[in-house]
Parts: sequence; structure tokens; C-alpha cells
Amino acid sequence: MPPSDAEEVLADYRHLGLTLGRQPLTFMRKRLHAMRLMTAQVLTHYDNGRLARGCGIVIVRQRPETAKGTVFITLEDEIGNVNVIVWPGLVEEQRREVMGTALLGMHGQWQTANSVRHLVAKRLVDL
Repeated sequence: MPPSDAEEVLADYRHLGLTLGRQPLTFMRKRLHAMRLMTAQVLTHYDNGRLARGCGIVIVRQRPETAKGTVFITLEDEIGNVNVIVWPGLVEEQRREVMGTALLGMHGQWQTANSVRHLVAKRLVDL
């Protein structure tokens, strides 16, 4: 019996760290939506200051020296990317999630100004 699409994507990630197949969250979206974790596309329509929940595969973690301990994370879902700011206090509280999680959920506050959008994390969840 041939592997399912989800099994092929999982095998790609396991062996290559990427896939040319469907984005993995497409297979999980129903469950993620039930957890009220929105897509990047939905978040882009949120108003500044709104509480928000999102998730994605961590594609970038940055901790520039000039940022004084702040970590910037870029998440990818099946629709697009979400930029996340994690202030130093939360980095210390949730170091394992910040530094080691491949599929990350977050709760926080959506910020948008001059077409720059990001989520300021208040809590991170290892999915």
C-alpha cells in the first residue's frame, strides 16, 4: 500500500528537512483551527492590539546582539509567514519552546503599523 500524502511529507522532513509536497500544516489545519490557532492570512486582517493565536513551522530564529535578548522568530504555515517577537523575559521563562521547538504555537498581541505586522508573544506552545 503506497504511503499517504501526509506520510510522504513527514518522510521528506525526516530525511531532508523540507518537502516539495504540500505544506505540513495543511494536514493539521482542522485540529489547529479547533485550538483557535489562526493562519497567517487571517492574522494579517487583525487590528492593531488584538489578542491573537497562531502557529507554524519555525523557519528562522534570530537573536541579534543589538536586540538585548529579544528573539525574533519567523513561522511558516500553509498560507504564509508570521513574524513573532519574544521579549527577553519570556525567552527566559520558555527557553525550551523558543530555542528547540519545530512546530510552535503562540498566544499574544497582534501589532500592525505602516504595513509592518507581527505578533508579540505572551505564551508559546510546543506543538
